[in-house]
Amino acid sequence: MFKDNWIHALAELDQRGEPCVMVTVLADRGSVPRDAGTKMLVTRNEIIATIGGGHLEHKAIKLAREMLLTGDRHPRVEHFNLGARLGQCCGGMATLSLEPIGQQQHHLVLFGAGHVAKALIHIVSTLPFRVTWIDQRESEFPAELPLGVTKLVSDDPVGEIRDMPANSYYLVMTHNHQLDFELAREILNRNDTAYFGMIGSLTKRKKFDYRLSQRGYDDETIRRMVCPIGIDAVKGKHPAEIAVSVAGELIAHYQGETLADKRNDSAATEPNDSPDNQVA
Repeated sequence: MFKDNWIHALAELDQRGEPCVMVTVLADRGSVPRDAGTKMLVTRNEIIATIGGGHLEHKAIKLAREMLLTGDRHPRVEHFNLGARLGQCCGGMATLSLEPIGQQQHHLVLFGAGHVAKALIHIVSTLPFRVTWIDQRESEFPAELPLGVTKLVSDDPVGEIRDMPANSYYLVMTHNHQLDFELAREILNRNDTAYFGMIGSLTKRKKFDYRLSQRGYDDETIRRMVCPIGIDAVKGKHPAEIAVSVAGELIAHYQGETLADKRNDSAATEPNDSPDNQVA
């Protein structure tokens, strides 16, 4: 008996923010492995349920994973003759639909619940991010959090980094420069981050660069820390303005754009060089 357990699996995938392609037998004629209405879910690493196995299923999985790899969001309908050319002897005809479901979600770890973080959280919650929002102060969190945001009140924010999934995005926006530095060290130690940004001026960046180098971090590792953060074209010191700028940088990153090198000497003439320009 086939285990068509895709309904519960689809709910779990949605909760994890993992995209998939739903493959459905739309129509069948003659002898086919499974009847119309049969469904299968395909993720990048998993197959849930079955449309009957064999070369038909193999072909469907290949097409589905190509869609996931390229980010194709358009449903497709494919017709298959289950004859010798496809390597199956059923002799029937099958029509499959391939429907992308969900959007790839990234995990963002946000440290600090200050004014900029509060403004930013409302923006990133509308983007393909699941957010873990960490601060030592329970009172700083708003009473209601946007969907997809989990607050974590912790006396040891640095220790929380060890439990975060690989390829996470990190934003450090705390009210304490020493805590920022300890967070930076722990994040850089992981060596598996998708993005690491820290709020602050170019002056703060230079001080942190020096302190990190004195503790044995090489230049290539230090360069993984983006500071100042945000798109240069968006100016202003209002929390909402900084939040929009930072969100723009996150979008550019997950869309595959190359981020500007914030450590260039030419950046010293930019407004970001004010120690008070970016405040949490």
